[in-house]
Amino acid sequence: MLPIGLNHMTVPHASTRQLFDIAAQLGCVGVELRNDLGTPLFDGGHPDQIKALAAQKNQRVLALAEVKDFNQNTVSKLGVAEALIEQARSCGAEGVALIPAVSDHVTQRADQRDALGQALRSLQPILENAGMIGLIEPLGFLHSTLRFKEDVAFVLDDMARPACFGIVHDTFHHHLAGEAAIYADLTAIVHISGVTDPAPSVDQMTDNHRVLVNAEDRLENIDQLRRLNAAGYRGPASFEAFAPAIHDMKDPTTALAGSIAFIASQLADVTAGAT
Repeated sequence: MLPIGLNHMTVPHASTRQLFDIAAQLGCVGVELRNDLGTPLFDGGHPDQIKALAAQKNQRVLALAEVKDFNQNTVSKLGVAEALIEQARSCGAEGVALIPAVSDHVTQRADQRDALGQALRSLQPILENAGMIGLIEPLGFLHSTLRFKEDVAFVLDDMARPACFGIVHDTFHHHLAGEAAIYADLTAIVHISGVTDPAPSVDQMTDNHRVLVNAEDRLENIDQLRRLNAAGYRGPASFEAFAPAIHDMKDPTTALAGSIAFIASQLADVTAGAT
């Protein structure tokens, strides 16, 4: 079984302290914190308090999200990126999430790569100076300005693969993009969520369809996790569910435990010996 993480988006009504409590009860290795939940980051507290809380709960802060639209007008956003990176460093986070823009039109692949390269070259010295990893998350939506992990790998190869960057393999966005390749050696974290609603076609799926992973999952999460594991990925798989039905759960801990148990049962035969 891969180590499990918990993204705050899955339980957005929980305080940061409650998030750590839930993660600890579930046996998670860490949490992902966010600045887009409509509540003060760190519950309005100081990043050092979060670092101490993580140590107390034996949890890692896997990531701090997010630098939004990081690949658009990056130079003008460097101040925002620097501030988030400093907050991430102060709270003990291992990385910051870099989220591309979603446009109102289809962006050509060459343009996606050019914009990504410019953005990463601007962010590289800031991340390296802070000892932080920039977690690049392609979004599989048709109008995403960075849709494919293949393009991220291409740009990182062109940059000689700086250690300050890693890919987020999101099982939802991987499925939406119709991407086949698995870049386990570049993957820093995996986001897991399922779609069980039989109604939407793939191009109709939205964040609101993203629930916990179970036997009715249409995204082939188990197959994706098996392939990542077989290719050598041993990092965390972090729950990131956006569906209102998940957010409104009265007992998210029990529901998450059930999903973890299901995933573990499916992966047991291939993850034996994984560290």
